[in-house]
Amino acid sequence: MLIKNARIVTPETTFTGVVEVREGRIHSVEEGTTQAPEAIDWEGDHLLPGLVELHTDNLEKHLAPRPGVLWNTQAAFVIHDAQVAAAGITTVFDALAIGERDSVGLRSRKVQSECAQTLLDTAASGLLRADHFLHLRCEVATHDAVDAFAQMSDHPLLRLVSVMDHTPGQRQWHDPVQFRRYHERNGKLSEDKWLETLAEMKAQQDAYAHPHRREIVAMSRARGLPLASHDDTSLDHVEEAVRDGVSLSEFPTTLAAARAAREKSIAVIMGAPNIVRGGSHSGNVAAADLAREDALDILSSDYVPSSLLQAVFQLHKEIGWPLSRAVNTVSWAPAQSVGLTDRGGIRPGLRADLVRVAVRPGMPPVPRATYLEGQRIA
Repeated sequence: MLIKNARIVTPETTFTGVVEVREGRIHSVEEGTTQAPEAIDWEGDHLLPGLVELHTDNLEKHLAPRPGVLWNTQAAFVIHDAQVAAAGITTVFDALAIGERDSVGLRSRKVQSECAQTLLDTAASGLLRADHFLHLRCEVATHDAVDAFAQMSDHPLLRLVSVMDHTPGQRQWHDPVQFRRYHERNGKLSEDKWLETLAEMKAQQDAYAHPHRREIVAMSRARGLPLASHDDTSLDHVEEAVRDGVSLSEFPTTLAAARAAREKSIAVIMGAPNIVRGGSHSGNVAAADLAREDALDILSSDYVPSSLLQAVFQLHKEIGWPLSRAVNTVSWAPAQSVGLTDRGGIRPGLRADLVRVAVRPGMPPVPRATYLEGQRIA
């Protein structure tokens, strides 16, 4: 494939030029144009590297399209895969929360295990469009988090582990009122039920959170798996992450925690929906503020796959970041952070994972075509 008249975004700069693809790899990247008759004219559209997504909950909405409704897992994976490919994502880490807690909707061990196996089966079928990996999100303040992790820790697609604690009163849910409001979106809780839920979660945290985090961290490090902390709020949280050998700080809730993570060479991940919406849905620090303070490294689409591209162009237009730097947050930086050194940039020798993006006045960026190793997938 030979592409001309494309606005090419490399890890360092942006220019109009020509990209040649051979055998699934980027063969050459040059400024200017070509008269070769086989060249495809991209008419000035942007040529970006395929997006690399480290933490998406998008699968969840297909597994449970309505409260109390569990969908066929294979069908859920297939439509989730189609959506991420259409959003320009070529490498996706499917985030699977483990640790059973009925009171706040964490799924049963049976469903968790079925999802892990379905990912393996559908990937092996050759029918998925994007390149999929597994990200295990370990809810450490649950009774079975360690057992669930041990059961899935040898999954062939496991490439990232995060340790998290969503007990109300700290981290993401430092304000219990926000936690209650979030979990009442599918139905109101009585005051008695709410107090019972709080007491149950606090008791589980006291019993399990610290020892389970220690065990999961130890098992992850023994397997050489990259580790992420989750919702770091205080300097103590960041120091704990440093002791654990964490390399990624997912969604820090305060500017102080984000700055401290960066000072300790821990990459900061924030949600692209936070950029698009102009703030956090749970009342925490705005990702745009971290960008202005140079405390942001990676964006995750979290629960909206299309938010990655929107956030990139908002970082460029509203925050003033060079487009190459903004694009790096969704391609080069996440790929490098988990050891995927064969992708994430428009450079000779890398995989030809590409996205054609149209940018028009008054409209969000539109991904017109997505390519995985030079083959169109959306």
